[in-house]
Amino acid sequence: MTQLRVAYVNVAVSDLDRAVAFFQDRVGLALKFSDTDFGYAEFDTLGAGFAVARDPDRAGRHTGIGFAVEDLDAAHARLSEAGVEFIRPPTHEPWGGYMAIFADPDGNTFYLDQIPAD
Repeated sequence: MTQLRVAYVNVAVSDLDRAVAFFQDRVGLALKFSDTDFGYAEFDTLGAGFAVARDPDRAGRHTGIGFAVEDLDAAHARLSEAGVEFIRPPTHEPWGGYMAIFADPDGNTFYLDQIPAD
């Protein structure tokens, strides 16, 4: 059987331009493609593709999507200074992880996880 891998993840947003500005200017993702008429924008995440799609009826949910960083404290400080709202600050989890949770302007939530380099 062929092993599947995640190729991309789309997150529903109510305002495409606002979402692009947030993920590009505040989170720091490089924009690969954006089409306002189509309601879609894709970012370079050095892994699985990450995109936002205009869909106001589904915007503002818990996504379960985690962004990996090598230094959570530094990433948290940089994103906080850029105006990213954190719902949970960096926290050592009982299962051994070290993570924080932030929200985009629609209220979609994302994990920021410290993942040790291999």
